Amino acid sequence: MLAWLRENMGTIVISLGLIAVVALAIRSLVRTKKQGKGTCSCGCSHCAMKGKCHAK
Repeated sequence: MLAWLRENMGTIVISLGLIAVVALAIRSLVRTKKQGKGTCSCGCSHCAMKGKCHAK
């Protein structure tokens, strides 16, 4: 088991890093959505779809 971990340490570290980056990106999108903002971060006032994505 220890030999396998040593042989694959690079893959494991890179995979954990990628998982962390994806998790942070998803967290950011969820927070932005909960705040009622658009995902493009430039507001909805000039967006052609402003009445569609934030319907009440």
